[in-house]
Amino acid sequence: MKRLPVMLPFRLQPQVGLIDRSSGGGLFVWQTGLLLLVALIGSVATAQAQAVAAQASVLSLLLKWTPLLAQGFLFNLAISFMAMLLGTAAGVVLGLARVSLLAPVRGTSWLVVQFFRNAPWLVLLFFVMFLMPFEFKIGQHTIPFPDWIKSTIGLALPIMANIAEIVRGAVQSIPSAQWEAARSLAFNRRQILWQIILPQCIKRMLPSWMNWYAILTMATTLASIVGVSEVMTTVGHITAAESRTDFLIPIYSYVLLWFFIYCYPIACYTRRLEARFAER
Repeated sequence: MKRLPVMLPFRLQPQVGLIDRSSGGGLFVWQTGLLLLVALIGSVATAQAQAVAAQASVLSLLLKWTPLLAQGFLFNLAISFMAMLLGTAAGVVLGLARVSLLAPVRGTSWLVVQFFRNAPWLVLLFFVMFLMPFEFKIGQHTIPFPDWIKSTIGLALPIMANIAEIVRGAVQSIPSAQWEAARSLAFNRRQILWQIILPQCIKRMLPSWMNWYAILTMATTLASIVGVSEVMTTVGHITAAESRTDFLIPIYSYVLLWFFIYCYPIACYTRRLEARFAER
């Protein structure tokens, strides 16, 4: 019997995340980590070959300053945690405004999202640093407003806009039949969003959310430009204290390897989540 051609069921392809090779995500592959490690070893060997016999070895200097570098790196991670938390909370609200039934709310949220998505991160940092006060006076008390908090806010703004687009896309990806079924059960729009739609959106948003966290972690080094004492500022102080030009490339390669070691597991887990959710 001749078999008639049939159409196979349509399967949605997983969205390409920022860690995908086709979109520049090749940075977070093990080959990149190996290349960074080779670059670090090569730079240490080259610097040691150029060093004067009376000078301390480059490797001993890296070990000597590692505790101080670790303190600066932990401060970068703290900034990334707080900026991601703040940006996610604001982004969810802004993303829900993007799917509002009110045209003025949708239009205003669209303008906010487009502005902060396309504005350079460093420019936003400078705007926040210089537009926000350095201290607040409440009665007879003066409360300082440190630079690292303003940097956290500045980094949270572009994250907010991108999370808003992730939320909007996830909400609109839910089949409209679920909205209609919920309305038939007398759910109002707020109940449908918070009890039915958003719980299903979590697994759709999680891989992209993790991608943006990895990007934000690397972007925290921008805070050094506006005077925040994080790992890159610490590197500058160390190189000034040592006054050795041959120490520059090894210490920067060392710090770069730290960032890769921290972000690589996030990228791997994100790939695993994308593959798992694509199969369902």
